[in-house]
Amino acid sequence: MTTTATIRSAAPYLRSWVEAQAAHRRVPGVQVAVRSGDELVLSAAVGVADETTGAPLTTEHLFPVASHSKTFTATAVLQLAEAGRIRLDDPIGRHVPELEGSDVAAVTVRELLGHQGGVVRDGARADFWQLEQPFPDRDGVLREVLRAGAVHRRNEHFKYSNAGYGLLGMAVEAVTGTSYADHLRRAVVEPLGLRRTGPDHDPARAGEYAAGHTGLLLGATTRETIAPAPTGAMAAATGFWSTAEDLCTYGAAHFLGDERLLTDGSKRLMQRLESVVTAYGREVGRYGVGMALQEVGERQLVGHSGGYPGHITLTLVDPVGRLVVSVLTNAVDGPAEGLAVGLVKLVDLALAPRAEVAAPPAGAPTTSFTGRFASLWGVLDVAELGGRLVLVRPTADDPLPGAEELEVVDDDTLRVAAQPGFGPAGELVPVQRDAAGRAVSLRLGGVTHRRLAGTPARRT
Repeated sequence: MTTTATIRSAAPYLRSWVEAQAAHRRVPGVQVAVRSGDELVLSAAVGVADETTGAPLTTEHLFPVASHSKTFTATAVLQLAEAGRIRLDDPIGRHVPELEGSDVAAVTVRELLGHQGGVVRDGARADFWQLEQPFPDRDGVLREVLRAGAVHRRNEHFKYSNAGYGLLGMAVEAVTGTSYADHLRRAVVEPLGLRRTGPDHDPARAGEYAAGHTGLLLGATTRETIAPAPTGAMAAATGFWSTAEDLCTYGAAHFLGDERLLTDGSKRLMQRLESVVTAYGREVGRYGVGMALQEVGERQLVGHSGGYPGHITLTLVDPVGRLVVSVLTNAVDGPAEGLAVGLVKLVDLALAPRAEVAAPPAGAPTTSFTGRFASLWGVLDVAELGGRLVLVRPTADDPLPGAEELEVVDDDTLRVAAQPGFGPAGELVPVQRDAAGRAVSLRLGGVTHRRLAGTPARRT
């Protein structure tokens, strides 16, 4: 099978894994999409859009995707640079005259894109992040930037700055003579046909948004809902809203070879490693020019996360391997990072076995072994990935370390791959079937795991 066909065949299990993760982590809702090359191989929504109403989440619900906005802003700035309308080494004071005479005026456009300008993150009064006050307008952002001055010297430290991206939004307006929102719609959103994406909160579409939810703090069992709000002059840093499907379309425009938005030269600049972020002696992240960088297995990924009151989101793009994974959650403690990275790992598990096992006997009913099973010790899945049977523990934080390749011995027996380990490596896994031939239980390491249907009240 081709790479895309293999990932497409794994898509039903990818959705099932997301469902298990969402239930286990008690996330209200998760919207997820996976794109391979030119094909959207998975688009799904699990859980609810609003816990207070119980309305089911759909793939059409809009999510505030927060700092994903920085990649949109950087794309627009690189477009303007390609057109000769702005230079990456322009001091920001050239485009935002109110900064004249301040330390920040000399910070370059590129330094702001890569968070190397030393600009204050949000300002001294940033309770707009918990919606206790409106997001600042232009004057508010400038006031905070001028008040704080240069927190660090230019290129001294990586310093993530939403206010710095607010300045970039002002530069876009100065260069184009139009509003940030109007320019981004014309330059980025409309060329890709993104129907469910926009640069700042749209009250006219209020009924289409998934509600945000507070976190489950210190053992809490209920959440409060949070409605989105306009982000003012911070829109260039955090205003965008979208869906997982649309973000996969947008992410694909950053594949090398796809020049609908940018030349490959500009994309390589955005995706180039600019900063290895090390805090207290430990690496905590990597950043390029408007994009975060991340390594998962052999893949070099770019993209961005987003944190908005009540929503946590992440989109990962492999510009060489032509893969996009987007995960949007509607809770402030939503595990978007774990889900997106886990999906990339499961995709790669489908594409490449962890260990070689014997081919199944001719006519062996491979798919008849699949299902979700549970014991006192938790839940495990027998999944078909890449035409193989793989044992996955779907509630683990990381699906890969506990994954086992399975060999079909006969119609009623599996065998765990013979690998070193603390578990039942190399042992037989007897399977019991009902009258219809469905696998209803299996014994892994001698412990019976019974087919799980729904969420049992007890484990007797």
